[in-house]
Amino acid sequence: MPNYTLTYSPPAEGWPSFYSFYPDWIQGMNQYLYTFNGGNLFRHNTNETRNNFYGVQYNSTLQSVFNDEPIVNKIFKTLQYEGNRPWSATLVSDQQDTGNIPDTYFEKKEGDWFAFVRNPGIVPADPDEYALRSLNGIGVGTVTVPGQVDFPLDQPVSSILSVDDYFYYADAPGYDTLVYAGRVTAINVNIPAGINQVLHDNAGAPAPGIVAPLCAGIKNQEAESHGILGHYGVFTLTNTDTDAVELFVARSEVMKSYPG
Repeated sequence: MPNYTLTYSPPAEGWPSFYSFYPDWIQGMNQYLYTFNGGNLFRHNTNETRNNFYGVQYNSTLQSVFNDEPIVNKIFKTLQYEGNRPWSATLVSDQQDTGNIPDTYFEKKEGDWFAFVRNPGIVPADPDEYALRSLNGIGVGTVTVPGQVDFPLDQPVSSILSVDDYFYYADAPGYDTLVYAGRVTAINVNIPAGINQVLHDNAGAPAPGIVAPLCAGIKNQEAESHGILGHYGVFTLTNTDTDAVELFVARSEVMKSYPG
């Protein structure tokens, strides 16, 4: 575990901040804060470079939790905060996490920084219940060569699938187990042959011997922004600026989950 320096605030009657520097000795005197580190004396708050201690530059980090109605399963759709600069963020629940949301994802809207909550876009080989929330059925196709599934021309494949979607199939007779086939690489409309062709990489391609596989697709989880599911959401905001930055309040648009 890393070491931290804690500060006590008499007005707040609490310990509001953790600092990254770890002194050998600390002393306040004549309106200044002095510390010793490695036998050297340092006076703090004497220049405009923030978060630089003993020659090492650190980030500003704030962590808190959204935890209204803790026994209710919710979907966290957005993350927004009031401040003068964008911060990068993560949001982690008891069931999913977003991975890093870069500060470039945040747009300023009506004075607040706003971004949709996205998960990392990782879909496992066996789709779990979270990925299945964005599952779209395509229909029964025909496998002629590995990496290609053909559908009738009147089947609107392109309105359901897009290039880079995750492609799945289930085999007859029960069609009860989805198998990951790969990422969609192209969707071709072959009018002379009367078919729509879905091409995908061969990560787990169904063999030509499989007759009439039932196919489905899952959108890129990061691009589609379905939010994340959980009872609570622990968010972490990180800023790398070296001058003064203001942050006032953070909030999330949350809706109750109704599993089908």
